[in-house]
Amino acid sequence: MLIELHDIAKIYEVGTQQVHALRDIDLSVKENEYLAIMGPSGSGKSTLMNIVGCLDTPSEGSYRLKDTEVATLDDDELAEIRSAEIGFVFQTFNLLPRMTAFQNVELPLIYGRSPRSERAERVWETIEAVGLKERAHHRPNELSGGQRQRVAIARALINRPSIILADEPTGNLDSSTGEEIMQIFRDLNNAGNTIILVTHEQYIAEHAARIVKLLDGRIASDALS
Repeated sequence: MLIELHDIAKIYEVGTQQVHALRDIDLSVKENEYLAIMGPSGSGKSTLMNIVGCLDTPSEGSYRLKDTEVATLDDDELAEIRSAEIGFVFQTFNLLPRMTAFQNVELPLIYGRSPRSERAERVWETIEAVGLKERAHHRPNELSGGQRQRVAIARALINRPSIILADEPTGNLDSSTGEEIMQIFRDLNNAGNTIILVTHEQYIAEHAARIVKLLDGRIASDALS
């Protein structure tokens, strides 16, 4: 099993009050699954995404990623797991404005100290996979929203992670461009990538093979779409 969450809870201290963002979460994800996590604002989906993405740790419970217990890791260990195992795609793209598409995609390889001789080939291969080869030397302000999201997807793929974690990836795009981006995710899943998509839109969630719905910090349903 790629991901195993058992009895996960997340509790925040707000003044003298305790706020339960997540309660009693049990969730397993296999390799090559395409899973959507959805729910209204305040349902806990962002908190769950942060825990699955090793951006945060649970207050209670067990989280095993590829048989490694990550719930108790320190910040440096979590950063190492994120770099090696998780590719992030965000609603706001999070691209560096002064860098070209090629340089933005290359950045995780530089941080990971990959040899220069290997980097160019991998970047071109990944950019081509998202259909952006002709725009590789353009900066983000010279690209459309859909093209910027393609760059973000390529950057998420470059380290060949175990999981692509996409947070509202079509939120800043028009519907037709959003469909193009969702087709990329389908193609990536068909190629063997594990995709976890976080969204509040039912029609976006239905692109996934499985939909987990959260309500008030608990899993309300977990079913094939």
